[in-house]
Amino acid sequence: MPMVCLTDFEARARKRLSKSTWDYIEGAAGEGLTKDYNIAAFKKIRLRPRYLKDVSRVDTRTTIQGEEISAPICISPTGFHCLAWPDGEMSTARAAQAAGICYITSTYSSCTLEDIVAAAPRGFRWFQLYVQTDRQLNKQLIQKVESLGFRALVITVDVPKLGNRRQDIRNQLDLKANLLLKDFRSLTERNPAPHLHMLPIDSAFCWDDLSWVQSITQLPIILKGILTKEDAELALKHKVHGIIVSNHGGRQLDDVPASIDALTEVVAAVTGKLEVYLDGGVRTGNDVLKALALGAKCVFLGRPVLWGLACKGEHGVGEVLNILKEEFHTSMALTGCRSVAEINRNLIQFSRF
Repeated sequence: MPMVCLTDFEARARKRLSKSTWDYIEGAAGEGLTKDYNIAAFKKIRLRPRYLKDVSRVDTRTTIQGEEISAPICISPTGFHCLAWPDGEMSTARAAQAAGICYITSTYSSCTLEDIVAAAPRGFRWFQLYVQTDRQLNKQLIQKVESLGFRALVITVDVPKLGNRRQDIRNQLDLKANLLLKDFRSLTERNPAPHLHMLPIDSAFCWDDLSWVQSITQLPIILKGILTKEDAELALKHKVHGIIVSNHGGRQLDDVPASIDALTEVVAAVTGKLEVYLDGGVRTGNDVLKALALGAKCVFLGRPVLWGLACKGEHGVGEVLNILKEEFHTSMALTGCRSVAEINRNLIQFSRF
């Protein structure tokens, strides 16, 4: 039976993966409330279609940070893709290149950055950074991704400490001890530290430290994990280039707002002075349209990409992206939008139920 929507891939991936791997991919912090909010919040938004418009040609293309993408649907940073498919991030990178969209490559990739770039040499890539306590290591890694042609630096801000992920604790899952981070190992030959647990995330990293990062790179800096107008205003003040509204897929602090619910105040706070993106809970083309109507420039997918990868590798990721792009194309046509620029707040309303 063909898989025709993202939830079909979810069901198939669950059957293919081990319980501990599935629990890791699907895991959430605390009671899992925020993970559920992310999906449920989209269902409270209704569409207001406009008809008798010429939609014989619908163009899904847009730009992020000045670069064209085929649709406002890109790939969020997630770690350890080798858990889902043997070629891991190399397969993901090839699928993103073929789709003509951006792939944010994780600090915690299970393939080397060189191998990922070699697998998709024409791919559009940003690099996600977990800031480490060793500043020299951060500097080396940033310089490395810049030399490899990554086009932006995405700093994850919502992990000063790892969230309380109950299923991983129950499963005694220790990726830190079992998966080698090849890029970190190559950068720390002076003092070998091949395991993740030996490379702690810097819980002291704060707003004033952004100037140091800006001093060592020419890459645009995007902050991932912003949920409030206060932090959005600080992002503007510190001259970053973009914000990804995200709650880490509900994997960090539980009982925070759904990403789509936080989007409005972040967009209002930046007053069009920087680009705002969203990740969390996107499962349909309608969801993409709703996020753009509320001011997101683009959405990023996390778990659905891993579902596709687990099912069919590169081709599964490609199918997930194509299904969502086709659904989005249909959503645009059926609401009277011929281009992404025509998507606006008038296309949606919030349900009371």
